[in-house]
Amino acid sequence: MNQADIPFLAVTELAGLIEREEITPVDVVEAYLKRIDDVNPKLNAFITVLKEQALEEAASATSEIANGGYLGPLHGIPIGIKDQIHTRGIRTTDASKLREHFVPDADATVVANLKKTGAIVLGKLNMTEFAMGDPITSAFGVTHNPWEIGRNPGTSSTGSGAATAACLCATSLGEDTGGSVRGPAANCGLAGIRPSWGRVSRFGVDGASWSFDTIGPISRTVEDCAITLQAIAGYDSNDPYTWNVPVPDYRRALTGDVRGMRVGIVKELMDPEVCGVSNDVRDSVLGAAKILEGLGAIVSEVSLPLTTISGVVMRTLTSTERVSLNPDWLRDRPEDFHHNTRVAFMTGSLIPSQTYYKAQKARALVRRQVLEAFKEFDVLLQPTNPSPPGIMDLTQGVKSKEQAANALKESNFRGLYSLTGNPALSVCCGFTDGDQPLPLALQIAGRPFDESTVLNVAYAYEQAASITGTHGHPPF
Repeated sequence: MNQADIPFLAVTELAGLIEREEITPVDVVEAYLKRIDDVNPKLNAFITVLKEQALEEAASATSEIANGGYLGPLHGIPIGIKDQIHTRGIRTTDASKLREHFVPDADATVVANLKKTGAIVLGKLNMTEFAMGDPITSAFGVTHNPWEIGRNPGTSSTGSGAATAACLCATSLGEDTGGSVRGPAANCGLAGIRPSWGRVSRFGVDGASWSFDTIGPISRTVEDCAITLQAIAGYDSNDPYTWNVPVPDYRRALTGDVRGMRVGIVKELMDPEVCGVSNDVRDSVLGAAKILEGLGAIVSEVSLPLTTISGVVMRTLTSTERVSLNPDWLRDRPEDFHHNTRVAFMTGSLIPSQTYYKAQKARALVRRQVLEAFKEFDVLLQPTNPSPPGIMDLTQGVKSKEQAANALKESNFRGLYSLTGNPALSVCCGFTDGDQPLPLALQIAGRPFDESTVLNVAYAYEQAASITGTHGHPPF
């Protein structure tokens, strides 16, 4: 096989070749490192590339497999890690000057779990500063969308989305507070799942908002996403918020059979007048629903009126909780924050306690409404974003009241399931017209701890639609 072709293979394809010893992990890592050298300067997806360490681990994996010690589908597979997730002996920066020299002495549980599968950490991925969600705030420079330079790759896991889409890593980990796995997956034409809150350990992860933060994979296919989630999910005694419940075999659940499944399309998030969804996004989501219906699913509309306030509620809570994590830095080192991060943190510190309390009460009402809907439906469908990835404005500061209001309205789309703790997955469901197509995305949500159904519905759609084959990979 031509080495230059290796990075364009899905995890499932790479795993088969490695297991059969048609290629080695050394071949794979060398191919990815070459591609990083060629492409990363244009995208700025990586903060740290672990060239020597990755090659050493690849050599060990090659020897293990040759001696009959194949561990499974991630053995020898290069993975990128968002730079708020601790890696032993490797700096973990949170994309901030305040953390640029921090080197953890232990791996986060998710990293330790990946290493047990034989996965190889290729490097640490860029992000927005402290996972705030503003695409221009990284102290290590802006990450670009590989579909078009200057477009937003999705936040806050900017590097996870860009690197995975540009084939700079085979799969990646992001962290989703208000949508930071699903947003990059949507903007970069990928599959990304926010698991149920408490499904995946957060031990060794620099938090953004304790009652929202969730680690999840961003991958090129739904099956790759399922394989990656399988490796990191499960109870962890180091994280008291993980649930001690069985983890299903997510890959085996990908039957593609959705006959008789009850699918609800969230009415409010499909209405251009209510939440501002664009026509091309709306049409692509309806087209996806039509495909599922053709596969035997029972599709109908469902009204969730409180979705229209979920963005405001989510932003109020996360803004307050973020500030409480490191209050000394804001007081003692404000100049070391990016301007936009500093403004956001200071704003969060001014939110009155009674407002936070009201937002918590509203969160309970939103969650109740969503859980009631799941008594009737197996999954809920809606857009991941209201529009295709936009052009990033590199000017610092709040641009206008209209911009701020639109940001809150956009938060409704992903903030809904951040509030409720349900699993939610974004998968590509089409592209815009024009010389340079941009990805559009469908969001699929399920009952708490029912990631298997969510993944299977996404897989059924992905296989039937063959969307990823329509435009291939980004131009990079």
